[in-house]
Amino acid sequence: MVGDYQTTIKKILARQVLDSRGNPTVEVEIITQNNIRGKAIVPSGASTGIHEALELRDNEKAYLGQGVMKAIYNVKMLSKLLKGWNIFDQEGLDTFMKSVDGTPNKSDLGANCILGISMAASRTAAKELKIPYYQYLAKLAKTKKSDICLPIPFANVINGGKHAPGKLKAQEFMIVPVKARTFSEATMMISETYHLLREIIKKKFKSVGVGDEGGFAPPLSKPEEALDLITQAIKKAGYEKKVMIALDPASSEFYNKKTKKYDLGFKKMSYKELSNYWNKLLKKYSIISLEDVFSEDDFEAWHYFKKNSKIQLVGDDLLVTNPERIKLAIEKKLCNSLLLKVNQIGTLTEAIESARMVMKKGWTVMVSHRSGETEDTLIADLAVALGCGQIKIGAPCRGERTAKYNRLLRIEEELGEKSSLKKFKIIK
Repeated sequence: MVGDYQTTIKKILARQVLDSRGNPTVEVEIITQNNIRGKAIVPSGASTGIHEALELRDNEKAYLGQGVMKAIYNVKMLSKLLKGWNIFDQEGLDTFMKSVDGTPNKSDLGANCILGISMAASRTAAKELKIPYYQYLAKLAKTKKSDICLPIPFANVINGGKHAPGKLKAQEFMIVPVKARTFSEATMMISETYHLLREIIKKKFKSVGVGDEGGFAPPLSKPEEALDLITQAIKKAGYEKKVMIALDPASSEFYNKKTKKYDLGFKKMSYKELSNYWNKLLKKYSIISLEDVFSEDDFEAWHYFKKNSKIQLVGDDLLVTNPERIKLAIEKKLCNSLLLKVNQIGTLTEAIESARMVMKKGWTVMVSHRSGETEDTLIADLAVALGCGQIKIGAPCRGERTAKYNRLLRIEEELGEKSSLKKFKIIK
């Protein structure tokens, strides 16, 4: 609980709204005894890990089965149980909802039901105290004031895999302005590189398509083709050695469990062959971070690669922001960085617990959006509050992505001289 504050929940509302893919999702609004209102919208993933908390869908005729009215009904049911609950008791609230659900993956009530309430409660509490949201989240995370900082943005500028049509199996190709001095400068560097990349793609392919996360979706088949285009754009922008590259192949999506081979379209590889392939890319291109380079349960591959490579190795589907999966990864030495997605685990308390757990071990944390995003900007405030220094928010395109950039620009302005941008530590 944050301090000795006491304000109770009067009512919890829920409604079905749309995410960035045009699919329904849950919006929750909490009203306190003082008639203070706070809202939150739950995002949704496309390439989801099998160990993620369950997003409850209706599987009925409306919205082609994608409706969330069952989750909304569950919010209304919980509203009766949570009436009179202290809005500042975030941990108690989240723990209680987990106990009502009673399943390991929140499949009874739905993670979208539970998380909607969890997110809305924290935002409402911040409004009650009349403090910025990131300050309240920092209190929940027990972050020192001196550790609060702006994160370096990771911008997905070429989309493949499940995020775009075409033959490119690797899912995300990101640019990272590691030498930016401020978040404002980082945003400018990303925007300039992004627009020049568009010109290069348009000249080469005559047209430009855009994927789920705002990145371009040209007709490519190999990662090298995407990396060459990005490298050309960075050079044209004048940001060589200032803007680097990060890669998220989302390898679970092209892994065959029967053959134990990774099918990148142009070749099928064993994990050792794939390890060699990633290392060749590391030598050729200015890549500073790799995410989900192997399937979520291919622990042997993760351990082998980490042992033989020096790079920020990020676990997404591998970890699913789950403390139990994280403990396993620490024990088996599988990676050294957590991709934090609040809807993978389903409560704000557990997401913060996961971040604190890995930061104590010296890992890095990258707070992340989902492909099915919303205008909700919680992840921007959360990245600042944790002081983790990294955030994955997509291309500087599409409102649900630019909302996060704009929120961080406003936080930077609010912090003024205290608005430091955390430096990226390149692992060699």
